Amino acid sequence: MPSNTRTTPAPAPSRRTLLRTAVAGTAVAGAGLALGPATSASAASWEAESAERVTTPAQALRRLAAGNERWRTLRQQHPHESAYLRRRLVEGQQPFAIVLGCVDSRVPPELVFDQGLGDLLTVRSAGEVLDEAVLGSIAYGVLELHIPLVLVLAHQSCGAVAAAVHADETNEPLPAHIQYLADQIRPSIDHNQHGNARVDATINAHVRNVRRKLAAEPDIAAKVASGELAVVAARYELSDQRVRTLA
Repeated sequence: MPSNTRTTPAPAPSRRTLLRTAVAGTAVAGAGLALGPATSASAASWEAESAERVTTPAQALRRLAAGNERWRTLRQQHPHESAYLRRRLVEGQQPFAIVLGCVDSRVPPELVFDQGLGDLLTVRSAGEVLDEAVLGSIAYGVLELHIPLVLVLAHQSCGAVAAAVHADETNEPLPAHIQYLADQIRPSIDHNQHGNARVDATINAHVRNVRRKLAAEPDIAAKVASGELAVVAARYELSDQRVRTLA
């Protein structure tokens, strides 16, 4: 069980450094990292992996990849649910990844990545839309819990994106709070595509834009620049249950 001991954060960089890293954040976030097919592990090797302390973005991505492979091949382990672990978690938590995902009931991160209690800090909003509550929740995980990975997870057939595209095409007003979501997604709409292709392309463009905005947040950009953190955009396909990263 990972301890809850925290290392002393490095001194805060200068404002000029923060501005430079904010601009560079989109380029370096997730550089050299991939989430793709993972080799099915034996029970013994999986237990060893599960017990390993995750401290780097690459380790976090590998663990997510292995869990997604178990999920999509119907070999879920449903880890970290024991009575012993539940008692230990009373003392504190040390999740290894933050997943910002959609509220869609078909894409629960703990299931999609076959993770358990204490593994993921999950933040969910329709269409992965950012607001102050979402940003504050992610900042808590990065700055207070020192989590090394933020994965922004879009998905196939996103209803929030479809609603935003429809409203943009028809100028039909949406209910007040849903209109807010559409307004946040609207800048990502791909007007070079049509029909379902427009919705699909907008899903990808929007999750990339959310990743870019997160990586440009000064405190997050500083962590990315130091190599302590990666911010990665990814997409879950309902058709084959695979998660793929987006460059």
